[in-house]
Amino acid sequence: MNYRHIYHAGNFADVLKHAVLARLVTYLKQKDKAFRVLDTHAGIGLYDLSSEEAQKTGEWVDGIGRLLEKPLPGDVATILAPYLEAVRDLNPDGSIKLYPGSPKLTRILMRPQDRLSAMELHPADYETLHSLFDGDFQSRITELDGWLALGAHLPPKEKRGLVLVDPPFEIAGEYDRLVEGLAKAYKRFSGGVFCLWYPLKQGTPIRKFHEDLQALNIPKMLCAELSVRSERDTTGLSGSGLIIVNPPFTLKGELDVLLPFLKGRLAQDKFASARSLWLRGETVEEE
Repeated sequence: MNYRHIYHAGNFADVLKHAVLARLVTYLKQKDKAFRVLDTHAGIGLYDLSSEEAQKTGEWVDGIGRLLEKPLPGDVATILAPYLEAVRDLNPDGSIKLYPGSPKLTRILMRPQDRLSAMELHPADYETLHSLFDGDFQSRITELDGWLALGAHLPPKEKRGLVLVDPPFEIAGEYDRLVEGLAKAYKRFSGGVFCLWYPLKQGTPIRKFHEDLQALNIPKMLCAELSVRSERDTTGLSGSGLIIVNPPFTLKGELDVLLPFLKGRLAQDKFASARSLWLRGETVEEE
């Protein structure tokens, strides 16, 4: 309840998360049938990077700021197009003042037949998010613990969709809760696409987390990780990862292009690293 994403909006972790989110939504739009996006920890939806909070940390400068400071290679530009076009739509004068959180990014990319369900527990952030989407009949904003949504709000009536689980990791045991939450949600909505975010920092139990996910025996599970600096010299965030369940068949190849580029563009020291691997399905790789 103390976490406020405004201090971190647009940072390197957001770049990876939102680039992949945009690809997943774009993939769902390939079929005419409607879909729903369930965003379990939605935040306030839209962030003012000129605010005192964002300026205090300046994390966006080394994230979306670096990404837009010079031209992109052609193949990378194609992959990032849905994400960056949404950012540019919010900043028509060419500046980077407004940054879309996951619900706003999703809403920009949706078609008229698609729907968004966004959950936020923090009372003040819920009010801000609710005001942002006030009057938007395609969006439902609920003041709710996002973990509960993995049971109560699945499956969606559209029978197609994406579930984004992006908890703040304020308390111990969040990696276990991600595994447990995915297990429960997958039983209810096995045909859905799931995208789970997690932090990389000193002491995080990543190997056990991956092993616990593999033990769920979900047929297709893809992992993407980006670290921008060594975890040895900081107690803060050094990187982040995503687990994608039922990924589009093109995503692994796109990650193999995107991640090396992001590693080079966003690196903060020589220990930056990036990888994509199958945890289940396709070709499982040794870590």
